Amino acid sequence: MTGEFEGAMRAYRRETQAAAFDFIGERYDEAFPHKEGQVAAGQWLVGQLEPGARVLDVGCGTGVPTARQLVTAGARVTGIDISPVMLELARTNVPQADFRLLDITEIDSGIGPFDGVVAFFSLLMLPRAQILGALGRLHRVLRPGGYLALAMVEADMDDVPIPFLGVSVHVSGFFPEQLRRLTIEAGFEVLEEHSLKYAPSSAQALPEIQQFLYCRRAIASQQTGVTVAG
Repeated sequence: MTGEFEGAMRAYRRETQAAAFDFIGERYDEAFPHKEGQVAAGQWLVGQLEPGARVLDVGCGTGVPTARQLVTAGARVTGIDISPVMLELARTNVPQADFRLLDITEIDSGIGPFDGVVAFFSLLMLPRAQILGALGRLHRVLRPGGYLALAMVEADMDDVPIPFLGVSVHVSGFFPEQLRRLTIEAGFEVLEEHSLKYAPSSAQALPEIQQFLYCRRAIASQQTGVTVAG
């Protein structure tokens, strides 16, 4: 019974979060028009990959700027989101990419493997208890030596409802050292860390400190079992 209840609660939470972003729609890009840190992280990832590389955009939103940036650089992009409205906007904005209705907690190896993954502010929509597992799923769909560009908002909170662009969404966050430790625990090597103070253009969204981690999935040596750089 406990498992059924937890499953029902996860489904309800996903539905309410998706409904919130359905309501927000294209106003998201109006409230966050510049996204300098996100663009820089996307550019870093592009620099690590060969043309034609497969990239997964987790929580792709409207497809702008990240999916469009990656496609323009020659990547083959698969974007996933839980909001049907966001996905329709993404398909219009970036018709060259493949967009799918899929929750990060439901990613499995059948969707990969990928050479790169971007997860910009999508993990913060999960309770803390689910974030390590979500990072583990991203680790599994990345090829050994593949790259992850991750962004979160710096905050000490767990599944807290906040007002956001006229609706309420539940968000979680970590301090930088906590996020770094969690990412390493999931099997990634953290190559670079950056933070950015960001003030949305809408009064309905709060100023924030954005955290960016540039990571690589480590390659495990078959001979020794030791994790080595790839």
